[in-house]
Parts: sequence; structure tokens; C-alpha cells
Amino acid sequence: MITQKHINLLTKEIIGCAIEVHKEFGPGMLEKTYEKALIMLLSEKGLKVQSQVEVPVLFKGTVIDNAFRLDLLVENLIILEIKAVENILPVHEAQLLTYLKLTKKPKGILINFYSTNIFYNGQKTFITDEYSRLPKE
Repeated sequence: MITQKHINLLTKEIIGCAIEVHKEFGPGMLEKTYEKALIMLLSEKGLKVQSQVEVPVLFKGTVIDNAFRLDLLVENLIILEIKAVENILPVHEAQLLTYLKLTKKPKGILINFYSTNIFYNGQKTFITDEYSRLPKE
């Protein structure tokens, strides 16, 4: 059964892996490099990770294929949006919030590998109504 506690434990695993990648590379690499390293670490922990997941969008009754791509989807529950930018902008947050709304996933994490410290200023998590409806334990 999926619970808030399960999703929070997954979040800790993901952020721990992101910290490990950041410790190895530091800021300044391309997003794709961080993404591939993160996939490797998450997979080594036995987590199911999908990369560049195409998501269609319905517009006036017509499906628009490949409308957007999720950077990473972990355990089919948590969307990761990977950035390597000087500053996270509101548009980056809006992008992840849109992904969450359209996919109805319970949680998303915006990770900026250009930051000095992933834990303190390099990640931001978002939860949805789907998360709130899950049992706590």
C-alpha cells in the first residue's frame, strides 16, 4: 500500500542520491550528466527509474503526443525535475507543478545541481492533493 510515509522515505533516498552525485561532480556539469548519474545511483538502490518520460496532453478532445517530458519518474510516484542553473526561477517551479497536475502524481522534487548544497538550497519538494489523500502510515 502506498502511504505518505512510503513516499517520504523515497524522497529521502532520492535526495541522498542527489547529494552523493553533487559531492562527486559539484556544480558546473550539464543537466544530462547529473541525470544519468542519479539514474545509476537510484537503480543501484533497487528503485524503478524512468527517464525522459513522454506525457501526452488532451486539448479539446485531441491528444497531443509528446507534449512534455518528465526528466525522471521514480517508482511511478515522484517526478524529478533536474536543473543546473544559477537560480531557480518561478517558471521552473511552475513547470514541475504543471507536470504534477497533469500526471496526478503525489510528489515532485526540483533539484538544482548548480547550488552549493543540495540539502539546504538545492532542492524543493512539492506535494499534491493526491499525496494528501494517501494514508499517513
